[in-house]
Amino acid sequence: MTTAYKGTDKLIIGIVFGVLTFWLFAQAMVNVVPAVQKDLGVSSGTLNIAISLTALFSGIFIVAAGGLADKVGRKKITNIGLILSIIGSLCLVFANGAILLIIGRIIQGLSAACIMPSTIALMKAYFEGAERQRALSYWSIGSWGGSGVCSLFGGAVATYLGWKWIFIFSIIFAILALWLLKDTPESKAKQTGTSKFDVSGLIVFVITMLALNIFITQGDELGWTNWVTIVLIAVAVIGALAFIKVESGKENALIDFKLFRNMPYTGATISNFLLNAVAGTLVVANTYVQQGRGFTSFQSGMLSIGYLVVVLSMIRVGEKILQKVGAKKPMVWGTIFTLIGVGVMGLTFLPDLPYTVVVFIGFALFGFGLGIYATPSTDTAVSNAPDEKIGAASGIYKMASSLGGAFGVSISATVYAVISENNGVHAAATGGIIANVIFAAIALLSIIFLVPNNAGKKSEA
Repeated sequence: MTTAYKGTDKLIIGIVFGVLTFWLFAQAMVNVVPAVQKDLGVSSGTLNIAISLTALFSGIFIVAAGGLADKVGRKKITNIGLILSIIGSLCLVFANGAILLIIGRIIQGLSAACIMPSTIALMKAYFEGAERQRALSYWSIGSWGGSGVCSLFGGAVATYLGWKWIFIFSIIFAILALWLLKDTPESKAKQTGTSKFDVSGLIVFVITMLALNIFITQGDELGWTNWVTIVLIAVAVIGALAFIKVESGKENALIDFKLFRNMPYTGATISNFLLNAVAGTLVVANTYVQQGRGFTSFQSGMLSIGYLVVVLSMIRVGEKILQKVGAKKPMVWGTIFTLIGVGVMGLTFLPDLPYTVVVFIGFALFGFGLGIYATPSTDTAVSNAPDEKIGAASGIYKMASSLGGAFGVSISATVYAVISENNGVHAAATGGIIANVIFAAIALLSIIFLVPNNAGKKSEA
């Protein structure tokens, strides 16, 4: 259900504030690990699980939330997400041990699952053509740029006010978003009949993703040949195969695999997954400069200020390039710059000052690449999805973001930990960076082979 209402700047700002709440509790946690561990007295293993839970639960439930937004209302699901964000942040504010920390992180993941696809769907419903591309640019500023803003902001807040203040600010942003969105009319997809929610598909998907995440994050600690580890990977593989087989034949599947018949949508989604996996670079770089180079959490956050400035300034540039030459070229260029930026951070043989300069430049190139890539990729995914399935399609696209981030961080952290045990932190950092270079290289190939040269030009018209 849509109206003659046209999107406004107030709507855009409200959506950006909503998206920023995710990054405040997702990205900021990366820079405050020592402070949280000391304050709450939890083990590093427990804290690593807590950090990954938000992105994991977001990725697991984001498709279901996107489909639900199409049926019951995109504004309604956005509001539910913002309320969950407030509840999850309150859990962390009042946490004095592992229990509220874990519960809060799970609730925050569910919050992001609601906010991300439903806000993209609102953009599609209430903006058209160049205005939609402009709106998606600001959405990308909140999403991609938010990771840099909140990484730097989180380090500063933790240093000068205490890490729990991060989540007090997150609550304030969520309340502001609720107020700014209150006058936006509801938007729903046209219903052609009654449909049941795919509960069985969701259960299989949850079990599969949890098994895979535990395998990646705990495999080294359990032992890669331990029977528990073997069972976990077996459950993940069998679950994935069963999910694909069963879902492909369902009328109301959790993931509509028919969407992937559209090559531009598939290329945008796969590359989005892999470039979000490159977020593992942030964990590797932040951990390494603190352990191997003696940086504080605030100093490590300052290293990424170039990323923040450049990604925020380049997102609108990516939008303009999209409107002139289509989506494929800026997606390719952006991925190449990201690959180079990440790659130079692996030069750990350099002395302290040269390496610090190289990492700063690497982060800036990382931000430059993502800034160019962001809007063309999001617009390609949104413009190639059917109107009646835009919430579900946006959910899959953002599922790729969340799961890419969750597994990228998990894989990078695992590679770093395994190598550091035997070869030291310098070799570990190089190994972790190489994993992220591989992610970026595969992302580049997916764009080259799946996204056609004329992608994005139709949406401009």
